[in-house]
Amino acid sequence: MTPSKSLSKRRVALVHHWLTSPGGAEKVLYELHQMYPDAPIFTAAFIPEKFPEFARADIRTTFLDKIPWLKRKHQLFPLFLGLPFKTFDMSGYDLVISSCAAEAKYVRTRDTTLHICYCHTPVRYYWSDYDWFMADERRMPFGRLNWLAKPVFGLLVRGLRKIDYAAAQGVSVFIANSQHIKRRISRYYNRQSVVIYPPIQTAELAQLDSKKSDFYLIVGRQVASKRLDIAVEAFNELGLPLKVAGAGEQIDRWRKVAQPNIEFLGRVSDEVRNQLFRQARAFIFPPEEDFGMTPVEALAAGTPVIAFDGGGAPEYVHKGQTGVLFSEQTPTALVKAVRRFETMKFEEDRLRQEAGRFSAAVFRDDFQNLVQSAWQEFERAGRSAKVVKSLYESQHKK
Repeated sequence: MTPSKSLSKRRVALVHHWLTSPGGAEKVLYELHQMYPDAPIFTAAFIPEKFPEFARADIRTTFLDKIPWLKRKHQLFPLFLGLPFKTFDMSGYDLVISSCAAEAKYVRTRDTTLHICYCHTPVRYYWSDYDWFMADERRMPFGRLNWLAKPVFGLLVRGLRKIDYAAAQGVSVFIANSQHIKRRISRYYNRQSVVIYPPIQTAELAQLDSKKSDFYLIVGRQVASKRLDIAVEAFNELGLPLKVAGAGEQIDRWRKVAQPNIEFLGRVSDEVRNQLFRQARAFIFPPEEDFGMTPVEALAAGTPVIAFDGGGAPEYVHKGQTGVLFSEQTPTALVKAVRRFETMKFEEDRLRQEAGRFSAAVFRDDFQNLVQSAWQEFERAGRSAKVVKSLYESQHKK
């Protein structure tokens, strides 16, 4: 679906928190780029070699991009209080679409500019995960500077929350990537939102044709919030084969205590990754994730999911149909879930059917329909973003 004629004549800008490390949020941005190929992408910093898919995109960065060591430490960006995004000049744009898990929504727009924010989550380290991060400095997102960041961040967080909350009030329309994030947006920002699930490339994964193996699988960036610790301790006890694909600061820490049945593959190509999805006996997903794109990719490949019963996972892991849920983020709970899983059978067609609800095609249609609807209201309101904000708040308050 392409933008309507009325929108095609308008200036559109995309804003993303940073383009320094590939992940699920960047897949969403790429879909937005495909829908609005002429729209420039404003971001804090950009590492081109990590994003060949954006080679022809008009990428515009902040002063952070000119500091080589800092652009590779995007975790430090919150300490700049969102200032880099406030330096962008959005005055020439009719529609601004921010893809945001951090400070992208901080861009300043006029009331005559419609600002739609696709929110992956309210900033985790300000809100939902603050206590968990502060309980153990090794979990914090600042790398080797955690020892310094912990006391400093503790002093700053109240002010950071006020700034973040104020920035959220400047958004015209919020889109949440799951019902779970819809509730967070309401709790932390006192804003209502429309749920549009992120795009999953289900068609390609559904065509994979290879035999199942006996190993369990984890895929993704292994930062502290992904809870690799739970999986390693559980599979140390189970003795069953577990493959971990992906890099991150938690790999070295948990490789040291992992038993030989746990194999760390490091970064793998998309082709290898997809085959792992297909061949795995089940996909292991212990974090409380905002949505969780990798488990849905596993479902699309015909592989059931064993996931923590929190975050976005219950929106696609249905007990006995598409996988198994465990209620506590502990190795013991995961061990019990895996043993329960081993007594069950799953239909691949049912798994793929569930994944189909989250296809890229569904995302594009839902997103374009919302943008078109919001734009029509915007024009009816005499191009007042405040009126659109008020309207969507009242329509989606439940």
